[in-house]
Amino acid sequence: MPDFVLPLVSGVVGVVLGALAVFVLARTSAISSLSKVKQEADRVAREAKEEAEKTRRAAVRDAKELLTTERKEFEKKTKAHRSELNALEERLNKRQENVDRKNDLVNSKEVELSKRQASTDKRDQAIQRRRNEVDELFDQQSRKLEQIADMTREQGREQVMASILEEAKRGAARSAKQIEEDAKSDAEKRAKKIIATAISRFASEFVQERSVSVVHLPGDEMKGRIIGREGRNIRALEAATGMDFIVDDTPETVIISGFDPVRRQVARIALEKLISDGRIHPHRIEEIVAKSQDEVWKSVREAGEQAVLELGIGRLDPELVKLVGQLKYRFSYAQNVLQHSVEAAFLAGLMAAELGQSVKKARRAALLHDIGKAVSHEVEGSHAVSGAQLAKKYGENPELVNAIGAHHEDEEPGSILAFLVAAADAISGARPGARREILETYIKRLEDLERLCSSFNGVEKSYAIQAGREVRVLVQSEKLSDDDTMVLANDIAGRIEKDLTYPGQIKVTVIRETRAIEYAK
Repeated sequence: MPDFVLPLVSGVVGVVLGALAVFVLARTSAISSLSKVKQEADRVAREAKEEAEKTRRAAVRDAKELLTTERKEFEKKTKAHRSELNALEERLNKRQENVDRKNDLVNSKEVELSKRQASTDKRDQAIQRRRNEVDELFDQQSRKLEQIADMTREQGREQVMASILEEAKRGAARSAKQIEEDAKSDAEKRAKKIIATAISRFASEFVQERSVSVVHLPGDEMKGRIIGREGRNIRALEAATGMDFIVDDTPETVIISGFDPVRRQVARIALEKLISDGRIHPHRIEEIVAKSQDEVWKSVREAGEQAVLELGIGRLDPELVKLVGQLKYRFSYAQNVLQHSVEAAFLAGLMAAELGQSVKKARRAALLHDIGKAVSHEVEGSHAVSGAQLAKKYGENPELVNAIGAHHEDEEPGSILAFLVAAADAISGARPGARREILETYIKRLEDLERLCSSFNGVEKSYAIQAGREVRVLVQSEKLSDDDTMVLANDIAGRIEKDLTYPGQIKVTVIRETRAIEYAK
């Protein structure tokens, strides 16, 4: 064997042995790893099996609980359905029993009805026989009556029908009268109820009229300036305003007396302005009186607008608003006419609402029902007729015009609105303290006195003062002479004695004045 073979074989054997050793080590390591993996797999399997067992047990437990719950719910529903079925069965049994009883009753009724039908048939036959006998007897009696009365059947029928018709007419008349009386009674009761309701729902204050106004002075020395030299200032005041200015011993006070509240208001405002201004002379007095009149007319318009706004009756013609405002200074007995009109408007609206009528229309008519009093001293006729003419002139509808004209029965009422206005006017005027006859008579006497004096030719203005014991008449100097004024005073006094009724005596003063005015420039 060559020498190189042995080392080669030794090397190969060493390699083989090394490889074998590596394989053995690898196999041993693999076996050891496999053993560990198997152990781990066994452990995981055991844990999975235990978890699966736990899950199964939990699922079984949940299933048992669910099953128990579902069973209880099912048993509960089944019990409720069973109760309902039992109740339904019981009702059906009762209904069946009722049906059976009704069937028995119907059967018995049918038997009884059959018996009654048979009895009725026999009775009908008997009635028919009697009817035939009666008809025959009636024919015989009719023939005998025709022979006795010498009247045919048609004539007798007509006479009987006429008698029946006459009796029916009398009965209808009695019924109609009874119905009318009942209707009147019911209407009266309802009207009283409506009026009582309206009165209870509306309460308004009332005022008493004063025939004098008091102006306070800053000092008694002002009285001399008001009177003026030889009384010219106070005469100018009285001539411009138509009021009587009383400057007596009352300290720091001037009393303005007169029955016309508008003129008295103008006089009061004018005097207060003159006192405040300090310049008091005839020409200045005339200027201040004119300005005061403008202020009063402005307040008149504002009063009319306020009344319209308060009642919510819509737009009125400006002239009607002005007339309504003038009622602020007019009085009927002791009642302010504007307040009376507003009060009547509210009452009419309340009653209209109770009757289902237009509240706005009722208020509008009641507010305007006394506008004739604003011009009663300027036109002839009653204030109701004058007011109706004014309302018609300024475009109010015919129904409202009729309501104004008919509220004192000067016209025939043509609608429910007319009766509402008349009722509201009566209710407002009938309140305790609203009116006093003496004051109304007094004012009317003074108005008649001024109207009579103004009716003479040449008279410019006339004013009743001193509570009607004196009348001052201003004449136009270019139409009457001084001698004519004496004749005029005598004529006026004669007419007063003839046409008017008054207590005591009346002094007639006729004033003729000529003024020459020039301006220095």
